[in-house]
Amino acid sequence: MKDLHSLLPHSMAATNLNSASIFLLTFALLFMVMGHEASNSGQYPVVVSTWPFLEAVRAAWRVVDNGFSAVDAVVEGCSACEELRCDGTVGPGGSPDENGETTIDALVMDGVTMEVGAVAAMRYIKDGIKAARLVMQYTEHTLLVGEQAAAFAISMGLPGPTNLSSSESMDKWTKWKENHCQPNFWKDVVPVDRCGPYHAKDFLGSSHGTCSKTTLMENIKSRSSHVGRHNHDTISMAVFDKVS
Repeated sequence: MKDLHSLLPHSMAATNLNSASIFLLTFALLFMVMGHEASNSGQYPVVVSTWPFLEAVRAAWRVVDNGFSAVDAVVEGCSACEELRCDGTVGPGGSPDENGETTIDALVMDGVTMEVGAVAAMRYIKDGIKAARLVMQYTEHTLLVGEQAAAFAISMGLPGPTNLSSSESMDKWTKWKENHCQPNFWKDVVPVDRCGPYHAKDFLGSSHGTCSKTTLMENIKSRSSHVGRHNHDTISMAVFDKVS
């Protein structure tokens, strides 16, 4: 989860299921600069999301265009993406973890109050973005995780418990295991080319606590090469209902 949303302007809401929020942050900053001009030209409301998830954007637009809040629109739009399992990764039945289980992450922010609610690694509950909103509305917490997040969501009326896996997700996991658990998100660990358990490499003779410019650029390049529509399991969405 990222702290970048603290820079978002008023009268908007956003959700983040991964680091694609950088795109939305850039978009939000542009609106902060251009907001008054856009407001005078009647260009609101506005809905934008990462990746071409048109049904999610349309669902959010219908809500905000009917006079509901930006938060309402974000929740509706991202709920649509969870139900549709956008790109096979978002929502129940999406990409599994290393143990073959699908869990849910979601974050929502109210741009007016700057309140944030989030859930992570939530088991048994399919409505991630709705659970995140409940955390924001009814607790003083920012983030609930795992089975505690699930218990909270059920206590607040969301349906569950339910099996979040699907035949597709289990097939992905089986093929991943057959490919020696590659690719994965581990780094600087052993074993490198097969399944764990993993352990940190012993960098004998290396200097600790230093970071050269070359090393930094190599890390940035390496991480950037892993980000794409089909391997970046997220939707981020921002809704502007007006500029105050």
